[in-house]
Parts: sequence; C-alpha cells; structure tokens
Amino acid sequence: MGRLVVAAAVAAWAIPIAAWVDSVVPDPYMDEIFHVPQAQRYCRGDLLTWDPMITTPPGLYYISLAYVAALFPGAWATKVADALEPLCTPALLRSTNVIMAVVCGVLVHDLLLCIKPGISKAKATVYAILVALYPVHWFFTFLYYTDVASLAAVLAMYLYCLKKRFWVSAMFGVISILFRQTNAIWMLFFAANGAITYVQDLCHSDYVSHENNGLTDKSITEVSDLANKATAPGLRRRRKDRSITMKRVVSGSTKLHTSAKEAHVVSPHFAQLLYFGLVSSAALLPWHFTPRRVSDLFRLCRKNKTFSLLAMLMALGLSFVAVHFFSIAHPYLLADNRHYTFYIWRKVIQAHWMMKYILIPFYVYSWFSVINILGKSQTRVWVLSFIFSVALVLVPAPLVEFRYYTIPLVILILNSPVIDNGKLLALGSVYAAADLFTLAMFLFRPFRWEHEPGTQRFMW
Repeated sequence: MGRLVVAAAVAAWAIPIAAWVDSVVPDPYMDEIFHVPQAQRYCRGDLLTWDPMITTPPGLYYISLAYVAALFPGAWATKVADALEPLCTPALLRSTNVIMAVVCGVLVHDLLLCIKPGISKAKATVYAILVALYPVHWFFTFLYYTDVASLAAVLAMYLYCLKKRFWVSAMFGVISILFRQTNAIWMLFFAANGAITYVQDLCHSDYVSHENNGLTDKSITEVSDLANKATAPGLRRRRKDRSITMKRVVSGSTKLHTSAKEAHVVSPHFAQLLYFGLVSSAALLPWHFTPRRVSDLFRLCRKNKTFSLLAMLMALGLSFVAVHFFSIAHPYLLADNRHYTFYIWRKVIQAHWMMKYILIPFYVYSWFSVINILGKSQTRVWVLSFIFSVALVLVPAPLVEFRYYTIPLVILILNSPVIDNGKLLALGSVYAAADLFTLAMFLFRPFRWEHEPGTQRFMW
C-alpha cells in the first residue's frame, strides 16, 4: 500500500507540472539542446552518430527509446527507421524522468524498510515523499537530464544488494554506469562493504557451528571482542539485517569521463567535499542544525577532550588547505548567471576575501555531524568508505553543481536516524516552498543576454 501511495503522490504533482513546463518551455533548454537531438537520433535508428559535446554515456537515450517503443508498439513493430522519430518530442522525452521520479520514490520507500526494519510503512511513505520533494531532484524531474534516471539505477542497485539479489544488483550497477560514469564508484562502494559483511556473516556462521559442536563461550567472547575493536567509539556495528550484501562488480578500465572537454577536465577540487558537507547538512536541517544537535556534539567532544581537540585542529587545518589551495572557480561558475550557484558564489563566498575562510568552521561542523550520525548505524569501515566514495565522485569535478550531490545526499538520508513527524512536515514544507520558488523563477522570470540570442532561465 505504501508503494502505491508514494507513486500516486509523486505522479499527482509530477504529471501536471511536467505538462505546465512543456507548455511554457516547449523547446530544449540548457543541456537539453544536446540530449534531445541525440535521443532523437536514437529514435530514428541512428545509434552510431554521437555529439562530442555530450560527456555522459547513452543510458538515458536507451531508456527513452524503450519507453517510446512501449508507448507506441505499432510504430516500433513497423521496423521503419523514421517511425519513432516524430514521436520523440522534447515533451515526451522529458516524461521519461517523470516515470523515473516515481520509480525513485518507490525505491526509497523499499530501501527504508530494508535499512530500518523498525520503521513503519506510513513513516517510510512520508520519508519517500520527502526525498521526492528534495529541490534539486524535484526540479530535474521536468527536464531531459540524466540525474533522475541515474539516481533510480543507483537506488535499485542498493536495494537489491540489501535483498541479496546479487546478479540483479550487478545488472543495475552496469545500468547506472550507462547514465553517469561516476556511478562506478557507488557500485564499488556497495560491493566493498557488501564483501566485508558477507565475510563477517560467513565467519559468524562458522563460529556458531563450532559452538554447537562444543566450542567454549570464552572463545566466542574473544571473537566478539576482536570484532568490536574494529569499530571506533560512537560508530556502532550495524545489525545483520541492515547490512549491505555482496554483489559482483564489472571489472575493467572503466573511464570516468567519456569526453575530454575543457569544461570537464579532472581537477583536484578538494573544496567540493566541504561544499557537499555544508549543503547536505543544510538540506537535512532537522538532523544537523538544531540547538539540541549542536549541544549533543559539544557534549560528545567533552567526553574525550584530547582526541576531539586533535581531530578538530586537523580538520580545520585540512579544510584551510582545501579552501586556500584547492578551491576552483570554474569559468562557467563565474560567467553563467542562469545557475543559482553563480549567485551563491558571488554573494556569499566572494562577498569578502575572508568569507571563504569564515565558512571553514561550518564545513567542519557539518562533516563532524554527518560522520557522527552515520556512525550511529554503520561501521567505521562503512563511514570511511562513504567519505572516500564522495571524494572520488566530487573532487575531480571542477564545476560546482548541486546535481552532483544528489546521490550521496540520498544515501545519507537513508542511513540517518528517524525523526518525528513534526520535523518531517517542517522540512517538507521548506522543500515545497523552494520547489515552487525555483519553478516560478524558471517559468516566469526569463531574461536575455546581449551577446547570445534566445531566452535564458534561472535553474539549479
């Protein structure tokens, strides 16, 4: 029942808003000017011609082709090369992501039930709707971008890992890479932690078997102590039924970038990690920035003053190095005033030369809060590998794009403690207000550039 409620709720707003967006912005916009023509080539049967400006694999076009063929089986059955091309309009191609948004909502619902066995279906339903409202994810539901489908594939891979359906999970892992190359990192993340859990489960089964054959309780206690030593204080071992299981990984030299465009040159952008920490904590405000949360973290630090002080000084030092030496102002970020990141960079980070340093304590606090929250349900290895995976995804990216943060942010939500309905409602209201604001700005505040023809619009 929960799945149906989530699907119905997402479809209830996604379908009419998608139609509204299509009526106001019928032509491809921004990156759609590359994606839509490429998909239309696939629709007419041309699978060999490739736009060199596109830096992502063709997964989105494959799924759109299958979607259009399913909607119009007669046109597909004719086997005429041009039969599907007139049907692949921008509006129909965009609707691919409406379907994917519904799928994402259902997957989040099912993942919550797997990760948090104690959560009620009603609560999981509310959480799933909340994730569907997350502003960046919500906005790109209505445009022909790869982000929503990419998230759906990663969530499916995660879900089937938890269900121990290894081959299905591996299949979705491969599919996820067809949407976004960096999803290979998330595939390895799930596989690595799944392998550890798989081995632990095997060892546990062996010890239980030996115990039944006369192994002493003392030996079991020693084994348990050794296992617990692998877990840092505050980072408790997760329960067996919440573990990520083993899956196979496609090996090989998968390239994380299929096109060597100057705009996407790999760069050591370590400040991206700091931005993600602050953005994700702000997006999950009830978990990280409440008076009680702040006091809890300070109380935790006072319990081990020496370690906390050393960790804090190290984090502040590394953050200073990242901000001072590895903060990249991409030309697009400085020049493209269609994106909100342009204004955040200009009005906040560049408001004063000291501003980027003033934000360092907030970066450090955000990451300390994230690590502490994840440590309440996951092992130290899981938390460290999550941070490492986020770094592998974000650090090579020279351009600051909130779209890049969506997958790790959703993983963070899924592994955060359950909060009360009042906080969920408040956060959902904030998300909805941001959604309506960004939609109104996109549709009703167009502007023009003197140096380039066409209508420009504000977007994430």
